[in-house]
Amino acid sequence: MTIITIGIDLAKNVFSVHGIDANGKVALERTVRRDRLLELLTTLQPCVIAMAV
Repeated sequence: MTIITIGIDLAKNVFSVHGIDANGKVALERTVRRDRLLELLTTLQPCVIAMAV
């Protein structure tokens, strides 16, 4: 399953990360700490990232 879009709900220390595939189905749903966000994103293939503040 290939994630095409990632949505990140930004907060001070903990972020909610949601990824969807080409069919609009949830392919990733995680809560990560600020210090682990970049580590998570570097494991994924290139995709669109949208952020809510």
